[in-house]
Amino acid sequence: MRPQPVGVRWRLPVLATGAFALLTGLYAALLLLGLPVPAPSAPLEQVHGPLMVLGFVGTLVALERAVALGARWALLAPACAGAGGLALVLTGPSLPGRLLLMTASVLLLLIYRHLWRRQPGPALLAQATGALSWYAATLLWLAGFDVPEIVPWLVTFVVATVAGERLELAHLTLSRHGESWFLAALGALTVGATATALWPSVGAYLFGVGLLATVAWLVVNDVARRTVRATGLPRYVAVGLLTGYAWLGLAGLLWAGAGPVTDGPRYDATLHLVFLGFTMSMIFVHAPVILPAVLRRPLPYRSWLYAPLALLHVTLAVRVLVGDALGVQTVWRWAGLGNVLAVLGFVGCAVAAVRGAGGARARTAAVPPVVAAVR
Repeated sequence: MRPQPVGVRWRLPVLATGAFALLTGLYAALLLLGLPVPAPSAPLEQVHGPLMVLGFVGTLVALERAVALGARWALLAPACAGAGGLALVLTGPSLPGRLLLMTASVLLLLIYRHLWRRQPGPALLAQATGALSWYAATLLWLAGFDVPEIVPWLVTFVVATVAGERLELAHLTLSRHGESWFLAALGALTVGATATALWPSVGAYLFGVGLLATVAWLVVNDVARRTVRATGLPRYVAVGLLTGYAWLGLAGLLWAGAGPVTDGPRYDATLHLVFLGFTMSMIFVHAPVILPAVLRRPLPYRSWLYAPLALLHVTLAVRVLVGDALGVQTVWRWAGLGNVLAVLGFVGCAVAAVRGAGGARARTAAVPPVVAAVR
């Protein structure tokens, strides 16, 4: 029996849970910044990281993979991720939320198993490594590890997933040993993440080296180095990718050069270099490609998409280089608010672009074929 495809009406509620995780995660960020906003009854500050990385990014990744597989059962993976995020919002870091997020990772691994049967390869292996890292993070969280202690696994989840997707695009232009070097960098990253759980004092250095090796491979082999000289959407994507790689490389240097950190300004800087500078940048520039495949609605490129991308990187630079590095608390707080506004601004731009494309499509459909042909 052929698997039933995932219809759009099934995807939208799942995507809505991811959007809810994003909005509540941003609200938790305002609380952590110490801004004067009402505090909810649930301790959102304690789940800000898992809510953004697993509740939001995890839902997006699992939903895109479920659509790629084309089986309705696969929608359970993003549904569990979204439900896990909702549980974290309602009850804080409770057992139900963590169990749902772990279940989502297991289901995502099952999706990759079915995709592997279709087309095995290093790119899919990297993405599956990302899902395995998600599972490891939630397993350690359930075992009693604090969120700062599982951060390397959360980082590996997003980095391995993105690296696998970029390898798919770089495949035709790779050098003779490109795939071998990719697997070596991926192995170093995974070994480093494992070492942070077993030997925290040494593992952070190894993890930083693995992160730097992965960034080096991406910078050398990604097609963005050539498409940045193009125009329109290819250039927009390339700009976001290359700036994201720069922030990720700086995070790798902080880990490799300074070792483990679980609080304070360096912890804040390292986390947001990865999850804002790298991860959010990847989401911004890939949205015009991925969202149409998920929603079956066009998200056309518009030049004003550069505005939230620029705001994200400028405010992140101020936050890290002035707020964290120099300890200027007021600058750190308002730059953090700028980070939140950049994400919300991109959401607004994306919604406007989708609505505009829908209106243009409706107007074109209303024009007689002969007139449309003349235009």
